[in-house]
Amino acid sequence: MTLRTDRKGSATVVFDIPTIDIGPFVDDARISERDTVARELDRACTEVGFVQIVGHGIADEVIDGLARGLDQFFALPLSIKKQYRRPPEQNRGYSPPKSESLSMSLGVPSANNMNDFYESIVVGTEVSDYPELDLPESSYASNAWPKESAEFMPAVQNYFRHAQSLSRVLLRAFTAALRLNDGYFDRMVDHSIDAFKMNNYALPEGETSFDVGATGMGAHTDFGILTILWADQVPGLQVLGSDGLWHDVQPADGALLVNLGDAMARWTNDRWMSTVHRVDPPIVDGQIIRRRSAAFFFDGNHDAVIETLPGCESNGEATYSPITVAENIAAKVAGLRTGIAPNGELREAARVMAAK
Repeated sequence: MTLRTDRKGSATVVFDIPTIDIGPFVDDARISERDTVARELDRACTEVGFVQIVGHGIADEVIDGLARGLDQFFALPLSIKKQYRRPPEQNRGYSPPKSESLSMSLGVPSANNMNDFYESIVVGTEVSDYPELDLPESSYASNAWPKESAEFMPAVQNYFRHAQSLSRVLLRAFTAALRLNDGYFDRMVDHSIDAFKMNNYALPEGETSFDVGATGMGAHTDFGILTILWADQVPGLQVLGSDGLWHDVQPADGALLVNLGDAMARWTNDRWMSTVHRVDPPIVDGQIIRRRSAAFFFDGNHDAVIETLPGCESNGEATYSPITVAENIAAKVAGLRTGIAPNGELREAARVMAAK
């Protein structure tokens, strides 16, 4: 957030998503620039909680392949996609339209309960990725790869590997921004729950017009450490600013959006922001302008404890009680799937209810 003055000298708040070149943390040849990038990240994470990154190193052909894979999968008949439906107790598989309500992860009921009209499919790390560890299937479930879509699996796996690498690069940059020792978070992410949620915003199969009162994706914060978002340059993503207003956000050419999740906000005792956001693509003559997005969630180890980092106490005290990554995710996911508000401190609910 920045302040500007009008011609009469009155201060006005201008919402701005900073664009940061993360290249110095990708390319060791630019190591001398890392302190500057760290300072820029600290400011962005403190003031906005969202940042647009360039210099991320994920090639256009990797992203283009992902987009083709998504198109092929989401074009399948709903009856086929439902064969890969996500089990209630796991975060892997397909979710049809109007089966979730993201705002309930904050304890904020929507007008028509389960009315988020997006459809999605989630893949992620599995128990088999860490054969030397005894990991819970609930956090590291097996993926359901649709055999009817030949391009989907290889394209998604290719992008997933690049996003995994980039998430570790970003964590190294965040570590520097927080003035922690290099590698501080390593023991908390060496078997991270990495989940990749691919979304399609369009009229559900069989419907001819938009259902008044439905939302694209309800207001929510993300649950983990950080999110890397690829999205179409179609309006719809909105971020709740400290001014209590919703602000439109669109990625620039070649850029990826990165936002912090609840784990990082809790670790930093809210010094850094896990910013509320939502999605509502434009409706023209009762028709949704189709929008695609793909969010890579870097969530951390299921058993990593989220507690206030050194130097982030407020007056020597922590705002939050310690909680594990898995416990935090489970509470939020239960809300979005069941429509029942999670237990505990729902710090953003009042802000969402009051937003304009």
